[in-house]
Amino acid sequence: MIYINGENLDLNTFIKIVLEHEKVAVDKSSIEKVNKACEYVKKVVESGVPTYGINTGFGQLSTLSINKENTSQLQENLIKSHACGVGKPLEEVYVRGMLLLRVNALIKGYSGIRYVVIEKMLELLNNNLLPLVYSKGSLGASGDLAPLSHMALPLIGLGEVTYKGKIYPSHIGLEKAGIKALDGLVAKEGLALINGTQAITSIAAVTMYHALNLFNLSVHTLGITMEALKGIKDVFDDEIHLLRNQSGQQFVAKRLRDILVDSKLMTVQGELRVQDAYSLRCSPQVLGASLDAIQYVYDIIEKEMNAVTDNPLVFADRDKVISAGNFHGQPLALAMDFLGIAMSEVANISERRLERMVNSSLSNGLPPFLVKNPGINSGFMIVQYSAAALVSENEVLSHPASVDSIPSSANQEDHVSMGNHAARKASEIIENVYNVVSMELLTALQAIDFNHPAKMSSKTKKIYDYIRKEIPFIEDDVVMYEKIHLIEKLVRSKEFIRMID
Repeated sequence: MIYINGENLDLNTFIKIVLEHEKVAVDKSSIEKVNKACEYVKKVVESGVPTYGINTGFGQLSTLSINKENTSQLQENLIKSHACGVGKPLEEVYVRGMLLLRVNALIKGYSGIRYVVIEKMLELLNNNLLPLVYSKGSLGASGDLAPLSHMALPLIGLGEVTYKGKIYPSHIGLEKAGIKALDGLVAKEGLALINGTQAITSIAAVTMYHALNLFNLSVHTLGITMEALKGIKDVFDDEIHLLRNQSGQQFVAKRLRDILVDSKLMTVQGELRVQDAYSLRCSPQVLGASLDAIQYVYDIIEKEMNAVTDNPLVFADRDKVISAGNFHGQPLALAMDFLGIAMSEVANISERRLERMVNSSLSNGLPPFLVKNPGINSGFMIVQYSAAALVSENEVLSHPASVDSIPSSANQEDHVSMGNHAARKASEIIENVYNVVSMELLTALQAIDFNHPAKMSSKTKKIYDYIRKEIPFIEDDVVMYEKIHLIEKLVRSKEFIRMID
């Protein structure tokens, strides 16, 4: 059981709960904070003083007061009317993340929600009975209104859920799981559930987890490509990179020195040629810049995991309810656009290295398209085509979403972040990059077999042996997509990730 308190969630813990299905509970220290804010909301309702989100309308309708007899209906109507998601359903891992992150924000005690609602959310999460959340419809301010509304509907027996691989109307899914819906909501609870950035943050956190693993794969793949092309190892000399003062670049260069330390396939300056092409020679500079971007985005995501992002905020100790804008997704929108661009460059330079290996005029003596009998065999010709297509697609996807805005709610909400778009785009880019780097690795291993694999470094040889158990040297043309799909699956396995960590 993992205990959360609104302050202690990090990416590793998030992944354990969301991907590995660790059970989660709330630390007792947080329950008192939740109850205190909830009691204060009750006092506001009894006072009748117009307070946004508690006894008023929402958005442009915030000038309309609601009598206390209708505050519960107000909250339920909010969730029903705001559940306007369209498109394909979000993957279950993202929905698990949304539930976890929303609970983590609510238990900080600034939302005014009853603890019983939080318990019900944890019950859904721990039983993997998940709201069906549609992927599109969020502007990223007032947070993720549409996705979070779909997440909230099953709490009151509405909407749809997924359970054991099937989709059910919520009341049926809840019954199958032995879970009872809430009797209803009270003042402030609907708004507390749906105002926030938890859909953006969940997609961002899962995407970051894959980006970190993918980046490590790209560095090791680069090492094998350097061996396949008999690259010049001088370019990784530590003094060169210390002079640049860029930490990401220094890290990548050091990592490659470690990976290739005992390789007998690497060359020195002047041995075969004076210099390599940029895709080899400048690899620490390019990948290092992407790493610096990843680290920046990582910091933003972890901060947001433990943030209070709803509206209005209840400050019971100060006898105040303040309506502000913590739900605005701009920090994440910019960060995820940045991550998408950074990871697109990982694929961009990867494809250029792949091209060098299959192009006999650039490959330092390797056969055309890495096949023994070219002509009758096309070899790895179209592997490069496919990688190039994905790189081109990433260029389109890398256009930033965060530079766009469109007014909503009768111009009351006149600047929005498009953070949900940015997060989903970055996730799609990551999938493309995984395929491109996997294709580079498949190609590099084929090239290595023309260059004495016994001379590989001890670390790259482990990768060679691991992949070659499943994918042997390609002598003559085969159905190539099967090999591409298989290697992409292999490099994403826990066993492989641990091996290269």
